[in-house]
Amino acid sequence: MNREQISRLAHADHPIAAPLDDESVRRLLDRALPQGGSRVLDLGCGGGEWLLRALSTHPKLQAEGVDIAEGSLAHARASAEALGVHDRLVLHRADAAEFTSPHAFDLVISVGATHAFGGLLPTLAAAREHLAPGGRVLVGDGFWAGEPSAEAVEMLGELTGLPALMDRVTADGWTPVHGHISTRQELDDYEWAWTGSLASWALDNPDHPDRCEAITTADTHRAEWLRVYRDVFGFVTLVLRPTSD
Repeated sequence: MNREQISRLAHADHPIAAPLDDESVRRLLDRALPQGGSRVLDLGCGGGEWLLRALSTHPKLQAEGVDIAEGSLAHARASAEALGVHDRLVLHRADAAEFTSPHAFDLVISVGATHAFGGLLPTLAAAREHLAPGGRVLVGDGFWAGEPSAEAVEMLGELTGLPALMDRVTADGWTPVHGHISTRQELDDYEWAWTGSLASWALDNPDHPDRCEAITTADTHRAEWLRVYRDVFGFVTLVLRPTSD
């Protein structure tokens, strides 16, 4: 199984690929989305869940999503058709870090996809290139909520604490206008859904050739979460505006 297949199965019961519950997603979109007929771009959109929710609640919105995973984009297209918003959604199979567009966007989203750009600040730099005057960025990334072990750092990368993360963002020319720190319940619910969905698929498909791999992946991920990073990993989602356009 490749990474895309595993991710699609693991997110079956938690389509937002980040530790955020539905109410948190709704509130963040309410704060981030501009009024009226506007353009929204999601860099690293995956299955397009952020865009689908935005399109469903804002009938004048035009949205575009970028991802390299064709399977995820196909899922987004099918979901958009089912919701009746496909005529306002354009999807691009491309590297989000290299994507260009003739349009500027009133909101640029990139939640849980900073790895595609090489970190948070490169993600914000890419978003800035697409932002219309007065626009906003909705970005989500991890931080250390406690002192990580060497194993946690090796597993999740060179994150910082939340105060240092905010210092970096503001020094880079951004002003936070809203934010959400994922709760312990959101963090745990996400991990239980990730591992549980993948394991359930394996149990429901006992004759599938990938069954054993799915079970092993779920077991390994669960052990890493519980033993290595559960007590030290946090996730923050920010609504940002450029400090000066």
